[in-house]
Amino acid sequence: MQYNILIVEDQKEISAIVAKYLDKEGYNISVADNGFEALDYFNNHECHLVILDIMMPGISGFDVLREIRKISEIPVIMLTARQEEFDRIKGFDIGADDYVVKPFSARELMKRIRAIIKRTYHESNEIIYSIHDLDLHTKGMKLYKDHKEVELTSVEFRLLFTFFRNKGQVLTRQQLIELSFGNEYEGYDRNIDSYIKRIRQKIEDNPQKPELLKTKYGSGYVFGGDVQ
Repeated sequence: MQYNILIVEDQKEISAIVAKYLDKEGYNISVADNGFEALDYFNNHECHLVILDIMMPGISGFDVLREIRKISEIPVIMLTARQEEFDRIKGFDIGADDYVVKPFSARELMKRIRAIIKRTYHESNEIIYSIHDLDLHTKGMKLYKDHKEVELTSVEFRLLFTFFRNKGQVLTRQQLIELSFGNEYEGYDRNIDSYIKRIRQKIEDNPQKPELLKTKYGSGYVFGGDVQ
């Protein structure tokens, strides 16, 4: 599952740095420049965590947090340029989950975010590969398309696992067999074409004109991107 994180910060240089680090971590990012934009976004989109500045024009972060807490227990990390204990206590009383004081380390913020998400959403240590609207969960052996589970056979999962790990690389049938099944595979290499066809039916918006899992005629298949 990919998590949607809302950054509420009126200083664009700060929001840009935080967004850059979050993007590297694989999160979906949205940015609001003020509290009114934040509440409008929050009321109309799915959100899993909010990074919320306290001092903003128009409506303070404390007021935004109060409004959020009326309808949701979503985790909120407060950003503040002040170190007064009163501010932190006030935020925690309203319902903040954590505090980060400016100037802060972006790496430390990422660690706090990962810890809160793991605690809140009970994440295991499984790896989640994400490409376009697809999320492949390695431990649960599950695939989600646009956040909806797609039923897979064990063979389809193994092939998709290989494709996700080798995005943009052309793989021959033999390479797919070796990487996905090793010595366990007992079928014909041409059977791979049938599996690919079934996978396309499940992941492509138009299986007749695949955009994610393409054929490289005379070479093999490429997934999630094209070779240069």
